[in-house]
Amino acid sequence: MSVIVKPVVTEKMTNLTEKLNRYGFIVDYKSNKIQVKKAVEEMYGVTVDSVNTMNYYGKAKSRFTKAGLVSGRTNKFKKAIITLAEGDSIDFYSNI
Repeated sequence: MSVIVKPVVTEKMTNLTEKLNRYGFIVDYKSNKIQVKKAVEEMYGVTVDSVNTMNYYGKAKSRFTKAGLVSGRTNKFKKAIITLAEGDSIDFYSNI
């Protein structure tokens, strides 16, 4: 089971990357900061200074269909913001 699910590539994260050398990842919900740090260092070969994590809980959603009201929830997930050491960087687009 992998700790890192996928990188977060949005305008807001791109601005943080350019200004503060921070990168965002969606990580496994049960992982902790130490596991996230080790996984990023092994996968990308960089030095991690700090890890900040955030838990996002699923929202209740409902919509009206021909069959009536359908209700459910979105998935919960954990996001990690990684600050790298000075001079290190991650290129997400090299594999494309």
